[in-house]
Amino acid sequence: MASAGKFHKRLSLTDLTFIGLGSIFGSGWLFAASHVSSIAGPAGILSWIIGGIAVFLLGLVYCELGAALPRAGGVVRYPEYSHGTLLGWLTGFITLIAFSSLIAIEVEACRQYAAAWFPSLSQPGSSHPTLLGWLLQFGLLVLFFLLNYFSVKTFARANNIISVFKFLVPLLVIVLLLAHFNPDNLTSQGFAPSGMAGVEAAISAGGIIFAYLGLTPIVSVASEVRNPQRTIPIALILSVALSTVIYVLLQVSFLGAVPGDVLANGWAGMDKVFSLPYRDIALALGMGWLATLVVADAVVSPSGTGNIYMNATPRVVYGWARSSGFLSILTRVDAKSGIPRPALWLSFALSVFWTLPFPSWETLIGVVSAALVLSYAIAPVTVAALRRSAPDLERPFRVKGLAVLGPLSFVIAALIVYWSTWTTVSWLLGLQVVIYVGYVVSQLFNPQRRARVVRQVRSSAWLIAFFLLVMGVSWLGTFGGIGVIAHPWDTACVAVIAFFIYHWGARSGLSSAELKLEQDDGE
Repeated sequence: MASAGKFHKRLSLTDLTFIGLGSIFGSGWLFAASHVSSIAGPAGILSWIIGGIAVFLLGLVYCELGAALPRAGGVVRYPEYSHGTLLGWLTGFITLIAFSSLIAIEVEACRQYAAAWFPSLSQPGSSHPTLLGWLLQFGLLVLFFLLNYFSVKTFARANNIISVFKFLVPLLVIVLLLAHFNPDNLTSQGFAPSGMAGVEAAISAGGIIFAYLGLTPIVSVASEVRNPQRTIPIALILSVALSTVIYVLLQVSFLGAVPGDVLANGWAGMDKVFSLPYRDIALALGMGWLATLVVADAVVSPSGTGNIYMNATPRVVYGWARSSGFLSILTRVDAKSGIPRPALWLSFALSVFWTLPFPSWETLIGVVSAALVLSYAIAPVTVAALRRSAPDLERPFRVKGLAVLGPLSFVIAALIVYWSTWTTVSWLLGLQVVIYVGYVVSQLFNPQRRARVVRQVRSSAWLIAFFLLVMGVSWLGTFGGIGVIAHPWDTACVAVIAFFIYHWGARSGLSSAELKLEQDDGE
Protein backbone atom coordinates (compact mmCIF):
# COMPACT_ATOMS: atom_id res chain seq x y z
CA MET A 1 0.00 0.00 0.00
CA ALA A 2 1.32 3.48 -0.84
CA SER A 3 2.64 5.46 2.06
CA ALA A 4 3.58 9.08 2.54
CA GLY A 5 6.97 8.84 0.88
CA LYS A 6 9.01 11.44 -0.96
CA PHE A 7 10.38 11.99 -4.44
CA HIS A 8 13.90 10.65 -5.05
CA LYS A 9 16.47 12.95 -6.67
CA ARG A 10 17.92 10.54 -9.25
CA LEU A 11 17.77 12.40 -12.59
CA SER A 12 20.96 13.85 -14.10
CA LEU A 13 21.45 16.53 -16.77
CA THR A 14 21.71 13.78 -19.39
CA ASP A 15 18.49 12.18 -18.18
CA LEU A 16 16.67 15.51 -18.16
CA THR A 17 17.92 16.60 -21.59
CA PHE A 18 16.84 13.29 -23.08
CA ILE A 19 13.45 13.70 -21.40
CA GLY A 20 13.11 17.11 -23.07
CA LEU A 21 14.34 15.99 -26.47
CA GLY A 22 12.41 12.75 -26.25
CA SER A 23 9.14 14.46 -25.39
CA ILE A 24 9.62 17.03 -28.17
CA PHE A 25 10.67 14.40 -30.69
CA GLY A 26 7.74 12.03 -30.85
CA SER A 27 5.16 11.56 -33.56
CA GLY A 28 5.36 15.18 -34.73
CA TRP A 29 8.29 14.66 -37.09
CA LEU A 30 6.64 11.57 -38.57
CA PHE A 31 3.47 13.33 -39.78
CA ALA A 32 3.94 17.11 -39.72
CA ALA A 33 6.08 17.63 -42.86
CA SER A 34 3.35 16.74 -45.35
CA HIS A 35 0.63 18.49 -43.32
CA VAL A 36 2.70 21.68 -43.13
CA SER A 37 3.57 21.64 -46.84
CA SER A 38 -0.08 21.11 -47.83
CA ILE A 39 -1.13 24.16 -45.76
CA ALA A 40 1.77 26.57 -46.34
CA GLY A 41 3.89 25.10 -49.14
CA PRO A 42 7.64 25.82 -48.89
CA ALA A 43 6.83 28.75 -46.56
CA GLY A 44 6.22 26.05 -43.96
CA ILE A 45 9.93 26.44 -43.23
CA LEU A 46 9.04 29.83 -41.72
CA SER A 47 6.32 28.14 -39.67
CA TRP A 48 8.88 25.83 -38.06
CA ILE A 49 11.21 28.76 -37.31
CA ILE A 50 8.41 30.83 -35.77
CA GLY A 51 7.25 27.85 -33.72
CA GLY A 52 10.79 27.23 -32.49
CA ILE A 53 11.21 30.86 -31.44
CA ALA A 54 7.85 30.82 -29.64
CA VAL A 55 8.68 27.69 -27.67
CA PHE A 56 12.19 28.97 -26.92
CA LEU A 57 10.73 32.15 -25.38
CA LEU A 58 8.33 30.11 -23.26
CA GLY A 59 11.22 27.81 -22.36
CA LEU A 60 13.22 30.75 -21.01
CA VAL A 61 10.29 31.64 -18.77
CA TYR A 62 10.11 28.08 -17.47
CA CYS A 63 13.86 28.21 -16.79
CA GLU A 64 13.28 30.87 -14.17
CA LEU A 65 10.35 29.05 -12.59
CA GLY A 66 11.93 25.61 -12.70
CA ALA A 67 15.22 26.76 -11.19
CA ALA A 68 13.65 28.91 -8.46
CA LEU A 69 10.84 26.50 -7.55
CA PRO A 70 11.71 22.89 -8.47
CA ARG A 71 8.41 21.21 -7.69
CA ALA A 72 6.68 18.04 -8.83
CA GLY A 73 3.90 19.01 -11.26
CA GLY A 74 5.35 22.52 -11.38
CA VAL A 75 3.42 23.51 -14.51
CA VAL A 76 0.25 23.29 -12.39
CA ARG A 77 1.59 24.60 -9.10
CA TYR A 78 3.30 27.77 -10.33
CA PRO A 79 -0.03 29.48 -11.21
CA GLU A 80 -1.32 28.45 -7.78
CA TYR A 81 1.68 30.09 -6.10
CA SER A 82 1.26 33.34 -8.02
CA HIS A 83 -2.54 33.68 -8.31
CA GLY A 84 -4.15 31.21 -5.91
CA THR A 85 -5.90 27.87 -5.87
CA LEU A 86 -8.54 28.63 -8.48
CA LEU A 87 -6.07 29.48 -11.24
CA GLY A 88 -3.91 26.49 -10.31
CA TRP A 89 -6.94 24.21 -10.45
CA LEU A 90 -8.01 25.52 -13.87
CA THR A 91 -4.49 25.27 -15.26
CA GLY A 92 -4.25 21.76 -13.91
CA PHE A 93 -7.42 20.74 -15.73
CA ILE A 94 -6.10 22.13 -19.04
CA THR A 95 -2.75 20.43 -18.57
CA LEU A 96 -4.30 17.12 -17.55
CA ILE A 97 -6.31 17.09 -20.80
CA ALA A 98 -3.18 17.86 -22.82
CA PHE A 99 -0.79 15.42 -21.13
CA SER A 100 -3.08 12.42 -20.84
CA SER A 101 -4.27 12.75 -24.45
CA LEU A 102 -0.65 13.10 -25.62
CA ILE A 103 0.04 9.58 -24.41
CA ALA A 104 -2.87 8.37 -26.53
CA ILE A 105 -1.68 10.35 -29.56
CA GLU A 106 1.74 8.71 -29.45
CA VAL A 107 0.35 5.17 -29.40
CA GLU A 108 -1.99 6.18 -32.26
CA ALA A 109 1.08 7.23 -34.25
CA CYS A 110 2.85 3.94 -33.51
CA ARG A 111 -0.15 1.98 -34.74
CA GLN A 112 -0.65 4.07 -37.89
CA TYR A 113 2.94 3.56 -39.03
CA ALA A 114 2.96 -0.10 -37.97
CA ALA A 115 -0.07 -0.56 -40.26
CA ALA A 116 2.32 -0.10 -43.19
CA TRP A 117 3.61 -3.58 -42.28
CA PHE A 118 0.42 -4.99 -40.78
CA PRO A 119 -2.59 -3.53 -42.67
CA SER A 120 -5.04 -5.28 -40.35
CA LEU A 121 -4.20 -2.69 -37.67
CA SER A 122 -6.11 0.07 -39.52
CA GLN A 123 -9.55 0.14 -41.07
CA PRO A 124 -9.51 -0.16 -44.89
CA GLY A 125 -9.12 3.24 -46.53
CA SER A 126 -8.90 4.96 -43.14
CA SER A 127 -6.33 5.89 -40.51
CA HIS A 128 -8.66 4.72 -37.73
CA PRO A 129 -7.73 1.48 -35.93
CA THR A 130 -9.44 -1.87 -36.09
CA LEU A 131 -10.08 -3.75 -32.86
CA LEU A 132 -6.70 -5.45 -33.30
CA GLY A 133 -5.08 -2.05 -33.79
CA TRP A 134 -6.70 -0.72 -30.63
CA LEU A 135 -5.48 -3.76 -28.67
CA LEU A 136 -1.94 -2.97 -29.85
CA GLN A 137 -2.35 0.58 -28.58
CA PHE A 138 -3.67 -0.71 -25.25
CA GLY A 139 -0.68 -3.06 -24.94
CA LEU A 140 1.72 -0.14 -25.44
CA LEU A 141 -0.07 1.86 -22.75
CA VAL A 142 0.29 -1.06 -20.35
CA LEU A 143 4.02 -1.23 -21.15
CA PHE A 144 4.46 2.50 -20.45
CA PHE A 145 2.57 2.08 -17.19
CA LEU A 146 4.83 -0.75 -16.03
CA LEU A 147 8.04 1.11 -16.99
CA ASN A 148 6.93 3.99 -14.77
CA TYR A 149 5.52 1.98 -11.88
CA PHE A 150 8.67 0.84 -10.10
CA SER A 151 11.26 3.64 -10.23
CA VAL A 152 11.93 6.96 -11.97
CA LYS A 153 15.41 5.69 -12.79
CA THR A 154 13.96 2.65 -14.56
CA PHE A 155 11.95 5.03 -16.69
CA ALA A 156 15.00 7.24 -17.35
CA ARG A 157 17.22 4.34 -18.45
CA ALA A 158 14.56 3.09 -20.87
CA ASN A 159 14.12 6.61 -22.23
CA ASN A 160 17.85 7.19 -22.75
CA ILE A 161 18.20 3.97 -24.75
CA ILE A 162 15.18 4.75 -26.91
CA SER A 163 16.33 8.34 -27.48
CA VAL A 164 19.64 7.32 -29.03
CA PHE A 165 17.88 5.26 -31.71
CA LYS A 166 15.03 7.68 -32.31
CA PHE A 167 17.44 10.48 -33.29
CA LEU A 168 19.71 8.46 -35.56
CA VAL A 169 16.93 7.74 -38.07
CA PRO A 170 15.74 11.34 -38.65
CA LEU A 171 19.35 12.48 -39.02
CA LEU A 172 19.87 9.75 -41.64
CA VAL A 173 16.63 10.84 -43.39
CA ILE A 174 17.90 14.42 -43.58
CA VAL A 175 21.20 13.40 -45.16
CA LEU A 176 19.67 11.05 -47.73
CA LEU A 177 16.79 13.34 -48.76
CA LEU A 178 19.11 16.32 -49.12
CA ALA A 179 21.07 14.20 -51.61
CA HIS A 180 17.91 14.29 -53.79
CA PHE A 181 17.23 17.97 -53.13
CA ASN A 182 15.67 19.91 -56.01
CA PRO A 183 15.80 23.69 -55.30
CA ASP A 184 13.10 24.35 -57.94
CA ASN A 185 10.55 22.73 -55.61
CA LEU A 186 10.76 25.77 -53.35
CA THR A 187 9.68 28.22 -56.06
CA SER A 188 7.89 26.37 -58.88
CA GLN A 189 4.46 26.65 -57.19
CA GLY A 190 5.28 29.86 -55.33
CA PHE A 191 7.14 29.97 -52.04
CA ALA A 192 4.04 30.91 -50.04
CA PRO A 193 0.98 29.82 -52.07
CA SER A 194 -1.36 30.54 -49.13
CA GLY A 195 0.39 33.71 -47.95
CA MET A 196 1.10 34.47 -44.32
CA ALA A 197 -2.29 33.04 -43.33
CA GLY A 198 -1.00 29.63 -44.44
CA VAL A 199 2.23 30.12 -42.49
CA GLU A 200 0.23 30.96 -39.37
CA ALA A 201 -2.30 28.15 -39.80
CA ALA A 202 0.45 25.56 -40.27
CA ILE A 203 1.87 26.34 -36.84
CA SER A 204 -1.27 25.03 -35.14
CA ALA A 205 -3.14 22.90 -37.66
CA GLY A 206 -0.03 21.44 -39.30
CA GLY A 207 1.23 19.87 -36.11
CA ILE A 208 4.22 22.18 -35.62
CA ILE A 209 3.35 23.46 -32.18
CA PHE A 210 2.38 19.94 -31.17
CA ALA A 211 5.79 18.71 -32.32
CA TYR A 212 7.64 21.31 -30.26
CA LEU A 213 5.77 21.32 -26.99
CA GLY A 214 7.76 18.96 -24.83
CA LEU A 215 9.18 21.31 -22.22
CA THR A 216 6.77 20.74 -19.38
CA PRO A 217 7.84 17.13 -18.67
CA ILE A 218 11.22 18.62 -17.68
CA VAL A 219 9.54 20.92 -15.19
CA SER A 220 7.10 18.25 -14.02
CA VAL A 221 9.92 16.01 -12.70
CA ALA A 222 11.82 18.91 -11.10
CA SER A 223 11.59 17.41 -7.60
CA GLU A 224 13.50 14.35 -8.83
CA VAL A 225 16.43 16.20 -10.45
CA ARG A 226 19.91 16.46 -8.99
CA ASN A 227 21.08 20.09 -8.77
CA PRO A 228 17.84 21.43 -10.33
CA GLN A 229 18.92 25.09 -10.27
CA ARG A 230 21.62 24.36 -12.84
CA THR A 231 20.23 21.29 -14.59
CA ILE A 232 16.73 22.50 -15.50
CA PRO A 233 17.70 25.67 -17.44
CA ILE A 234 20.46 23.89 -19.39
CA ALA A 235 18.18 20.95 -20.29
CA LEU A 236 15.35 23.27 -21.40
CA ILE A 237 17.55 25.40 -23.64
CA LEU A 238 19.40 22.43 -25.17
CA SER A 239 16.13 20.62 -25.91
CA VAL A 240 14.52 23.53 -27.77
CA ALA A 241 17.64 24.61 -29.70
CA LEU A 242 18.54 21.13 -30.95
CA SER A 243 14.98 20.19 -31.88
CA THR A 244 14.47 23.43 -33.85
CA VAL A 245 17.52 22.75 -36.01
CA ILE A 246 16.46 19.15 -36.68
CA TYR A 247 12.82 20.04 -37.47
CA VAL A 248 13.77 22.80 -39.93
CA LEU A 249 16.22 20.50 -41.72
CA LEU A 250 13.59 17.74 -41.91
CA GLN A 251 11.06 20.11 -43.50
CA VAL A 252 13.63 21.47 -45.99
CA SER A 253 14.74 17.97 -46.99
CA PHE A 254 11.13 16.83 -47.48
CA LEU A 255 10.23 19.84 -49.62
CA GLY A 256 13.27 19.43 -51.82
CA ALA A 257 12.92 15.67 -52.30
CA VAL A 258 9.28 15.59 -53.46
CA PRO A 259 9.31 14.29 -57.08
CA GLY A 260 8.55 17.04 -59.60
CA ASP A 261 5.61 15.25 -61.21
CA VAL A 262 3.84 15.07 -57.84
CA LEU A 263 3.91 18.89 -57.69
CA ALA A 264 1.98 19.33 -60.93
CA ASN A 265 -1.17 20.21 -58.97
CA GLY A 266 0.61 22.24 -56.29
CA TRP A 267 1.21 21.59 -52.62
CA ALA A 268 -2.45 21.30 -51.61
CA GLY A 269 -3.34 17.72 -50.68
CA MET A 270 0.29 16.73 -50.12
CA ASP A 271 -0.74 15.22 -46.78
CA LYS A 272 -2.94 12.76 -48.72
CA VAL A 273 -0.24 11.88 -51.27
CA PHE A 274 2.32 11.32 -48.50
CA SER A 275 0.16 10.35 -45.54
CA LEU A 276 3.22 8.70 -43.94
CA PRO A 277 5.62 11.38 -45.23
CA TYR A 278 9.13 9.98 -44.85
CA ARG A 279 8.18 6.38 -45.44
CA ASP A 280 6.19 7.27 -48.57
CA ILE A 281 8.81 9.61 -50.02
CA ALA A 282 11.56 7.03 -49.40
CA LEU A 283 9.53 4.53 -51.45
CA ALA A 284 8.94 7.14 -54.18
CA LEU A 285 12.71 7.67 -54.39
CA GLY A 286 13.40 3.93 -54.58
CA MET A 287 14.90 3.60 -51.10
CA GLY A 288 12.84 0.75 -49.73
CA TRP A 289 15.35 0.00 -47.01
CA LEU A 290 15.04 3.57 -45.69
CA ALA A 291 11.24 3.24 -45.70
CA THR A 292 11.60 0.11 -43.57
CA LEU A 293 13.92 1.91 -41.15
CA VAL A 294 11.52 4.87 -40.90
CA VAL A 295 8.62 2.57 -40.03
CA ALA A 296 10.76 0.89 -37.35
CA ASP A 297 11.68 4.28 -35.89
CA ALA A 298 8.05 5.39 -36.19
CA VAL A 299 7.11 2.68 -33.72
CA VAL A 300 10.03 3.38 -31.37
CA SER A 301 10.01 7.19 -31.46
CA PRO A 302 6.39 7.85 -30.42
CA SER A 303 6.69 5.01 -27.90
CA GLY A 304 9.54 6.89 -26.23
CA THR A 305 7.48 10.07 -26.07
CA GLY A 306 4.41 8.25 -24.80
CA ASN A 307 6.57 6.73 -22.09
CA ILE A 308 7.80 10.20 -21.09
CA TYR A 309 4.29 11.58 -20.81
CA MET A 310 3.17 8.54 -18.83
CA ASN A 311 5.92 9.65 -16.42
CA ALA A 312 5.04 13.37 -16.50
CA THR A 313 1.24 13.14 -16.27
CA PRO A 314 1.16 11.61 -12.75
CA ARG A 315 3.30 14.55 -11.57
CA VAL A 316 0.72 16.90 -13.07
CA VAL A 317 -2.06 14.97 -11.35
CA TYR A 318 -0.08 15.17 -8.09
CA GLY A 319 0.34 18.94 -8.43
CA TRP A 320 -3.30 19.38 -9.41
CA ALA A 321 -4.52 17.40 -6.41
CA ARG A 322 -2.33 19.47 -4.08
CA SER A 323 -3.55 22.78 -5.51
CA SER A 324 -7.24 21.83 -5.54
CA GLY A 325 -7.38 20.12 -2.14
CA PHE A 326 -9.56 17.39 -3.67
CA LEU A 327 -8.77 13.67 -3.84
CA SER A 328 -5.85 13.72 -1.43
CA ILE A 329 -5.15 10.08 -2.32
CA LEU A 330 -3.64 11.37 -5.58
CA THR A 331 -0.89 13.14 -3.62
CA ARG A 332 0.39 9.92 -2.07
CA VAL A 333 3.94 8.98 -3.02
CA ASP A 334 5.12 5.40 -2.55
CA ALA A 335 7.85 5.43 0.10
CA LYS A 336 10.05 2.79 -1.55
CA SER A 337 9.90 3.77 -5.22
CA GLY A 338 9.25 7.52 -4.91
CA ILE A 339 6.43 7.17 -7.48
CA PRO A 340 2.98 8.83 -7.04
CA ARG A 341 1.24 5.56 -7.87
CA PRO A 342 -2.43 6.57 -7.42
CA ALA A 343 -1.80 9.47 -9.83
CA LEU A 344 -0.10 7.04 -12.23
CA TRP A 345 -3.18 4.80 -12.21
CA LEU A 346 -5.41 7.77 -13.07
CA SER A 347 -3.03 8.81 -15.87
CA PHE A 348 -3.18 5.32 -17.32
CA ALA A 349 -6.99 5.29 -17.20
CA LEU A 350 -7.23 8.68 -18.92
CA SER A 351 -4.78 7.68 -21.64
CA VAL A 352 -6.91 4.63 -22.40
CA PHE A 353 -10.04 6.81 -22.47
CA TRP A 354 -8.51 9.13 -25.10
CA THR A 355 -8.09 6.19 -27.50
CA LEU A 356 -11.88 5.77 -27.54
CA PRO A 357 -13.80 5.70 -29.80
CA PHE A 358 -10.82 4.78 -31.92
CA PRO A 359 -9.64 8.24 -33.15
CA SER A 360 -6.72 8.88 -35.50
CA TRP A 361 -3.63 11.05 -34.96
CA GLU A 362 -5.14 13.82 -37.08
CA THR A 363 -8.38 13.80 -35.05
CA LEU A 364 -6.68 14.62 -31.76
CA ILE A 365 -3.89 16.95 -32.84
CA GLY A 366 -5.75 20.28 -32.94
CA VAL A 367 -7.26 20.20 -29.47
CA VAL A 368 -4.10 18.83 -27.86
CA SER A 369 -1.88 21.52 -29.44
CA ALA A 370 -4.16 24.31 -28.23
CA ALA A 371 -4.43 22.78 -24.74
CA LEU A 372 -0.65 22.50 -24.48
CA VAL A 373 -0.12 26.11 -25.53
CA LEU A 374 -2.71 27.28 -23.00
CA SER A 375 -0.86 25.50 -20.22
CA TYR A 376 2.38 27.17 -21.38
CA ALA A 377 0.86 30.63 -21.89
CA ILE A 378 0.16 31.20 -18.19
CA ALA A 379 3.85 30.85 -17.26
CA PRO A 380 4.95 34.37 -18.38
CA VAL A 381 2.14 35.92 -16.32
CA THR A 382 3.17 33.80 -13.33
CA VAL A 383 6.80 34.92 -13.58
CA ALA A 384 5.79 38.59 -13.77
CA ALA A 385 3.41 38.25 -10.81
CA LEU A 386 6.03 36.51 -8.66
CA ARG A 387 8.57 39.18 -9.53
CA ARG A 388 6.17 41.65 -7.88
CA SER A 389 5.06 39.59 -4.89
CA ALA A 390 8.26 37.63 -4.13
CA PRO A 391 11.14 39.93 -5.10
CA ASP A 392 13.49 38.25 -2.62
CA LEU A 393 12.91 34.71 -3.93
CA GLU A 394 16.25 33.20 -4.92
CA ARG A 395 16.34 32.95 -8.72
CA PRO A 396 19.42 31.03 -9.91
CA PHE A 397 18.26 31.67 -13.50
CA ARG A 398 16.72 35.09 -14.05
CA VAL A 399 15.16 35.99 -17.41
CA LYS A 400 16.55 39.27 -18.67
CA GLY A 401 14.27 41.73 -20.44
CA LEU A 402 11.07 40.25 -18.97
CA ALA A 403 9.28 43.54 -19.66
CA VAL A 404 9.58 42.66 -23.36
CA LEU A 405 9.89 38.87 -23.38
CA GLY A 406 6.97 38.34 -20.98
CA PRO A 407 4.23 40.00 -23.03
CA LEU A 408 5.83 38.87 -26.30
CA SER A 409 5.75 35.19 -25.30
CA PHE A 410 2.15 35.52 -24.05
CA VAL A 411 1.07 37.22 -27.29
CA ILE A 412 2.70 34.50 -29.41
CA ALA A 413 1.03 31.76 -27.35
CA ALA A 414 -2.34 33.50 -27.72
CA LEU A 415 -1.91 33.68 -31.50
CA ILE A 416 -1.05 30.00 -31.72
CA VAL A 417 -4.24 29.16 -29.84
CA TYR A 418 -6.24 31.47 -32.12
CA TRP A 419 -4.75 29.96 -35.28
CA SER A 420 -5.98 26.52 -34.20
CA THR A 421 -9.40 27.54 -35.72
CA TRP A 422 -12.83 28.29 -34.26
CA THR A 423 -13.81 24.64 -33.87
CA THR A 424 -10.93 23.96 -31.49
CA VAL A 425 -11.04 27.35 -29.75
CA SER A 426 -14.78 27.20 -29.05
CA TRP A 427 -14.60 23.67 -27.66
CA LEU A 428 -11.50 24.06 -25.53
CA LEU A 429 -11.91 27.60 -24.20
CA GLY A 430 -15.67 27.24 -23.85
CA LEU A 431 -15.17 24.16 -21.69
CA GLN A 432 -12.75 26.06 -19.43
CA VAL A 433 -15.27 28.88 -18.96
CA VAL A 434 -18.06 26.44 -18.05
CA ILE A 435 -15.83 24.60 -15.57
CA TYR A 436 -14.66 27.89 -14.05
CA VAL A 437 -18.21 29.13 -13.53
CA GLY A 438 -19.29 25.77 -12.09
CA TYR A 439 -16.38 25.75 -9.63
CA VAL A 440 -17.04 29.31 -8.46
CA VAL A 441 -20.78 28.77 -8.01
CA SER A 442 -20.22 25.57 -6.02
CA GLN A 443 -17.79 27.39 -3.69
CA LEU A 444 -20.11 30.35 -3.16
CA PHE A 445 -22.71 28.06 -1.62
CA ASN A 446 -20.21 27.22 1.13
CA PRO A 447 -20.15 30.17 3.60
CA GLN A 448 -16.72 29.13 4.94
CA ARG A 449 -15.15 29.32 1.48
CA ARG A 450 -17.08 32.31 0.09
CA ALA A 451 -14.61 35.03 1.05
CA ARG A 452 -11.65 33.03 -0.20
CA VAL A 453 -13.22 32.22 -3.55
CA VAL A 454 -14.14 35.88 -4.11
CA ARG A 455 -10.46 36.76 -3.67
CA GLN A 456 -9.45 34.01 -6.08
CA VAL A 457 -11.95 35.21 -8.67
CA ARG A 458 -10.33 38.65 -8.56
CA SER A 459 -6.91 37.12 -9.18
CA SER A 460 -8.05 34.83 -12.01
CA ALA A 461 -10.72 36.87 -13.82
CA TRP A 462 -8.11 38.01 -16.37
CA LEU A 463 -7.81 34.48 -17.74
CA ILE A 464 -11.56 34.04 -18.22
CA ALA A 465 -11.74 37.46 -19.90
CA PHE A 466 -8.92 36.31 -22.17
CA PHE A 467 -10.80 33.13 -23.09
CA LEU A 468 -14.02 35.00 -23.86
CA LEU A 469 -12.34 37.70 -25.96
CA VAL A 470 -10.31 35.20 -27.99
CA MET A 471 -13.45 33.14 -28.58
CA GLY A 472 -15.22 36.26 -29.81
CA VAL A 473 -12.48 37.17 -32.29
CA SER A 474 -12.22 33.53 -33.39
CA TRP A 475 -15.92 33.44 -34.23
CA LEU A 476 -15.69 36.71 -36.16
CA GLY A 477 -12.30 36.02 -37.74
CA THR A 478 -10.93 34.07 -40.69
CA PHE A 479 -9.52 30.97 -38.97
CA GLY A 480 -12.70 28.90 -39.14
CA GLY A 481 -14.90 31.87 -38.20
CA ILE A 482 -17.49 33.81 -40.20
CA GLY A 483 -14.90 36.20 -41.65
CA VAL A 484 -16.32 39.52 -40.41
CA ILE A 485 -12.83 40.53 -39.22
CA ALA A 486 -10.50 40.05 -42.20
CA HIS A 487 -6.96 38.75 -42.04
CA PRO A 488 -4.52 40.10 -40.78
CA TRP A 489 -6.73 42.33 -38.62
CA ASP A 490 -8.10 39.36 -36.71
CA THR A 491 -4.58 38.29 -35.79
CA ALA A 492 -3.77 41.87 -34.78
CA CYS A 493 -6.87 41.98 -32.56
CA VAL A 494 -5.79 38.86 -30.69
CA ALA A 495 -2.27 40.27 -30.26
CA VAL A 496 -3.62 43.50 -28.75
CA ILE A 497 -6.00 41.60 -26.47
CA ALA A 498 -3.17 39.34 -25.26
CA PHE A 499 -0.87 42.31 -24.60
CA PHE A 500 -3.36 44.00 -22.26
CA ILE A 501 -4.48 40.74 -20.64
CA TYR A 502 -0.84 39.92 -19.83
CA HIS A 503 -0.41 43.15 -17.88
CA TRP A 504 -3.77 42.66 -16.15
CA GLY A 505 -2.77 39.15 -15.11
CA ALA A 506 0.68 40.23 -13.94
CA ARG A 507 -0.93 42.77 -11.60
CA SER A 508 -3.63 40.39 -10.35
CA GLY A 509 -1.36 38.04 -8.44
CA LEU A 510 -1.45 37.35 -4.73
CA SER A 511 0.20 39.78 -2.36
CA SER A 512 3.44 38.96 -0.58
CA ALA A 513 1.52 38.15 2.60
CA GLU A 514 -0.68 35.63 0.76
CA LEU A 515 2.12 33.63 -0.89
CA LYS A 516 2.65 30.03 0.15
CA LEU A 517 5.67 28.64 -1.72
CA GLU A 518 5.58 25.33 0.10
CA GLN A 519 7.94 22.44 -0.54
CA ASP A 520 6.92 18.98 -1.70
CA ASP A 521 6.22 16.45 1.01
CA GLY A 522 9.42 15.01 2.39
CA GLU A 523 11.77 17.55 0.81
